[in-house]
Amino acid sequence: MSASERRLQLVAEDVAVADQPLDDLVGRVALGDEEAFEVLFQRVGGQVLGLVRRVLRDPAQSEEVAQEVLVEVWRTATRFDRSRGSASSWIMTMAHARAVDRVRSAQAATARDERVGRRDHGREYDEVAEEVELRMEQQAVRSCLGTLTDLQREAVQLAYYGGYTYREVAELLDAPLGTVKTRLRDGLIRLRDCLGVVA
Repeated sequence: MSASERRLQLVAEDVAVADQPLDDLVGRVALGDEEAFEVLFQRVGGQVLGLVRRVLRDPAQSEEVAQEVLVEVWRTATRFDRSRGSASSWIMTMAHARAVDRVRSAQAATARDERVGRRDHGREYDEVAEEVELRMEQQAVRSCLGTLTDLQREAVQLAYYGGYTYREVAELLDAPLGTVKTRLRDGLIRLRDCLGVVA
């Protein structure tokens, strides 16, 4: 094939990529096709930025979040499932969720700063008494954990000390989700009663 024929073929391929439906482009991105991602970026980048900007209102943060969304599209394109909706919906849902997460994160940070500010301006406290009280509470919890059945204790420890979700606990224990939820509920009720917490 001559150089001019190869150039014509490349131009034809570029046109073919540019004309592909968005769903097909995401499929090609899932295969690592950088050219398809570039076309996809050009097609949806403005829409993603517009949606994110409506949620965040801050231009700099909006650009940052829009970029994060498009990087996420590149990273997770293999998860796109045409049977569950269009590529456009998938991308815009991801953009909206990421923008809302940013808003919630900012709100949580503000609330945390306010709590810290109020706490720091609050009354003085006795650090020794605070430490003793904390240790006594920890000892009471350990003692009450001993009153649970082995199955309840294992589920409670995985969920509340291990940080696993109920579904992850069920997978780790190789037990049905409903069974794990029941164990956790019963275990927490027993802990509450043992610790004398008023419901």
